[in-house]
Amino acid sequence: MKIIETAPAPNCRRVRIYLAEKGIDDIEFEQIDIMGGANLEGEYREKSFTGKVPLLQLDDGTCISESVAIKRYFEALHPEPPLFGRNPREIALVEMWDRIADYNMMLPVGMCFQHTTGVFKDRMTPFPEFGANCGEQVQKFFTRLDAHLEHNEFLAGDYFSVADISMFCPMDFAKVVKIRPDKAAHPHLMRWYDTLKQRPAFSA
Repeated sequence: MKIIETAPAPNCRRVRIYLAEKGIDDIEFEQIDIMGGANLEGEYREKSFTGKVPLLQLDDGTCISESVAIKRYFEALHPEPPLFGRNPREIALVEMWDRIADYNMMLPVGMCFQHTTGVFKDRMTPFPEFGANCGEQVQKFFTRLDAHLEHNEFLAGDYFSVADISMFCPMDFAKVVKIRPDKAAHPHLMRWYDTLKQRPAFSA
């Protein structure tokens, strides 16, 4: 099997870190040029319904897109260590925080990047004001996240999970559009961020 990706992209990094945390290292990685639009045509477009990255291609030809779906596939194959929760309460909390990460970090960071940089202006119409507003929403979210992490080691309490990976990757990517937490204003968020950076898998 292989994963087709663009390594720096946040969703691709989510999968790489997840696999590293699980100790799964027998996957082939193939790079695709999304900046050049290689994901929007030809063979790749036939494999991926949305044309997004990453894409997992199994040995039987089955193609699985969407980073959460890819991670759930490997979680079923390799349940230890569990990263989607160890009991019904944790499973629900991890799912909740994974969704919060998508809607409050990944989506607005992505929209800020696309609409303020114009990097994909050959395939979309950028609205800079919308992009700037998305960036402002992320900055506001940092404050709420900091308050949560004042009383929690990780997003789901004292349990490191896939939700932490999901939140970290777009937050780290946001530096390309100069969106960063403030150490003085967000000390608990920065503690969480620095703790994750020290985990070996996060160099993946």
